[in-house]
Amino acid sequence: MSATTQLKIKLVRSLVGYPQTQRQTAKGLGLRKINSEVLRPNTPEIQGMVRKITHLVQVEVVEKP
Repeated sequence: MSATTQLKIKLVRSLVGYPQTQRQTAKGLGLRKINSEVLRPNTPEIQGMVRKITHLVQVEVVEKP
């Protein structure tokens, strides 16, 4: 079996004061409150969502067996 990579995404800044599209992107990733974390597969779609809100999140690559 090959290892798959996942992204550990953590919301580190508040969504207040940012455009609605960025709030919806964070919600689409499953981020609700500050310091909430989610694991998402490392796909182009997820990478694009993260790229849109890089100033609000912290991302770490995790290897899953």
